[in-house]
Amino acid sequence: MNRRRFTTHLAAGIAGFSIGGRFRETALSAAPSLRVEGDRINRHLTELSAFGRNSYGGVSRVAYSEFDRQGRAWAMDVMREAGLTVQVDAAGNIFGRRAGRNAALKPIVFGSHIDSVPDGGNYDGDVGVLSSIEVARTFREKGVTTRHPIEVVIFSNEEGGTVGSRAMVGDLTEKDLDLVAASGKTWRDGMRFLGGDPTRLTAPLKRKGDYAAYVELHIEQGGTLEEDGINIGVVEGIVGIGRWEMVVDGFSNHAGTTPMNKRKDALLAASKFIQMVNRVVTAEPGRQVGTVGKIAVVPNAPNVIPGKVTATLEIRDLDGAKIQRLGNRCIDEAKKIGAENGTTFSFTQTHNLKPAIMTRSVQQAIEASAKSIGLTTKYLPSGAGHDAQHVSEITPTGMIFCPSVGGISHSPKEFTKPQDVANGANVLLQTILALDAQ
Repeated sequence: MNRRRFTTHLAAGIAGFSIGGRFRETALSAAPSLRVEGDRINRHLTELSAFGRNSYGGVSRVAYSEFDRQGRAWAMDVMREAGLTVQVDAAGNIFGRRAGRNAALKPIVFGSHIDSVPDGGNYDGDVGVLSSIEVARTFREKGVTTRHPIEVVIFSNEEGGTVGSRAMVGDLTEKDLDLVAASGKTWRDGMRFLGGDPTRLTAPLKRKGDYAAYVELHIEQGGTLEEDGINIGVVEGIVGIGRWEMVVDGFSNHAGTTPMNKRKDALLAASKFIQMVNRVVTAEPGRQVGTVGKIAVVPNAPNVIPGKVTATLEIRDLDGAKIQRLGNRCIDEAKKIGAENGTTFSFTQTHNLKPAIMTRSVQQAIEASAKSIGLTTKYLPSGAGHDAQHVSEITPTGMIFCPSVGGISHSPKEFTKPQDVANGANVLLQTILALDAQ
């Protein structure tokens, strides 16, 4: 079959997808023969890990660092080798574009990030970016030109607060730009360091209607897929996050001379609060999680009754109303705890990130794409934040998960098997073809 007949046959085989409607699983009958070169993706993962590699197997390629800049330069070279035209936007996001057959159609975008947490792993974000580049390269090598233009994106400073994607959709403020990243640079200076121009962030860089769809492939960062023996996760949504700062005020006094029944021990009250949070969050059916993850004690001395405790309460779920309901229940229970020993609880909500539900029709396209090449699927939420949650504000969005060994992430021990990486990339490829045929 020549290139023109192959492209026509491919488009006809996957026609029938509608971003606004339902995906017909028969739509991928002609496409499954197209495959990425998995070995090349895994080789590129090893090459990228050289930028910021530490002596114990992981990587510290934090945003706006010299290692970040070097890794981005390497990635841009790989994008150009794949036939993409590369540019950097005002926020430091990298876009690699390939023209489609119909210049009037909006681009389909896919990608992730390559910055890491300190002492992180070699797969978080990297798998999505390098697989996306490989999909574009496969299209070029196999002579496939999509109807829509395609763009591979590498978002900047994902680990520091999904900064690049937030900037793209207009969710950053001038005050945000003065925040300091792990590299020691402000977000403003870091964007300049990467070739961006923060003075142009006075309005969203992209708006509703600028893209046809966005798809992000990512490692799961949890153990569900591996434990269940499932190849591909279809992400239902990215959880919302409610976070509160809690202060318990008691009374500091001498630990040796104050009777037990006369104490107003802030740390004792806080410990009861921590146990209560676990009880409240687990009492209701669902996949919600609640955490008290940070705590500070004053005066923090062995011979003084703690007079003040500052801690955090965080609740995550796909249901924003449930987050607030559970948070309010914990606050109410805390007041009762305080009344028992003469302490006072106060709360300030510091974080209220709404859940981002993935577009149903894109989820269906991902599921059908995986099944078309013989892979098993499972619908599941993302408990971690991703750039997709912000991009979903402006375009239909979906996420693909591939398994993480042991559920380990943000660690040098982070690992995804080479075959699972290739599987994720092939599902991404098929999904892009399906979206392109709408």
